[in-house]
Amino acid sequence: MNGEIMYNQNSILIVGLLFAAILLAYEVCFRIGRRFQRKTDNEVKAQTNTIQAGILGLLALLLGFTFNMALQRFDNRSYAVIQEANAIGTSLLRTKLLPEQYNSITYDLLQKYIDLRIEISSIDLTKESERKSINQKTDFIQTQIWDSAIKAAEIDPRPVTTGYFITSLNDVIDARGERNAVLQRHVPEVILFLLFIVFIIGGALMGYTSGLGLKRAYISTVMFTFLIVLVVFIIIDLDRPKRGLIKIKQDSLIELKSNQ
Repeated sequence: MNGEIMYNQNSILIVGLLFAAILLAYEVCFRIGRRFQRKTDNEVKAQTNTIQAGILGLLALLLGFTFNMALQRFDNRSYAVIQEANAIGTSLLRTKLLPEQYNSITYDLLQKYIDLRIEISSIDLTKESERKSINQKTDFIQTQIWDSAIKAAEIDPRPVTTGYFITSLNDVIDARGERNAVLQRHVPEVILFLLFIVFIIGGALMGYTSGLGLKRAYISTVMFTFLIVLVVFIIIDLDRPKRGLIKIKQDSLIELKSNQ
């Protein structure tokens, strides 16, 4: 997305660099801690352990907060698909309330509208030209549906017939706007950078503490770091609609299409 550094980058590349940065910080600070081990008394070592525990607690807090934020946005996108499918389904049913010369035309246009909404669901947000092309087609179909509704209202202006359809059509337009809006909402990049900085500082502090004790807990550190970057990968994956391994299911729209 425009103005953001990480959004267009590969998720595996990001977590791979984070994994390497944490281990590098651990190793460098381990050597520093080992060098100053003899000059450091037990009181300072105890204070270092306390600071390390505080940093790891902050890490856990930020990780949980960010994961919850990404998951909530994922749920909002899933709900938006269901809402749009329900709105379109209602409009399809209410085409029967339109005058005879417009109900079949409008019904067919809504079917094309569903096809376009399903098609754009599979296109990455970074492929702006492809999405723009499909959005233009969708706008055109939407205008045709609206024009048909206006002409139908001129023939039959009753609110319990054409009026009901126009109300449902407004819901379709609103649902599309809401769905497009939630696609743009994701975890602010500054929070991810803060998270990464805390991770690297945490790794550095663990290395320094290990150096003061002259014991390198390398296997446990690698496993701990791997778990951290795994959670970060899931956060980034949840936060990137249409790009990662975890994708928003379009079952509601697909079922709506197949049931017509």
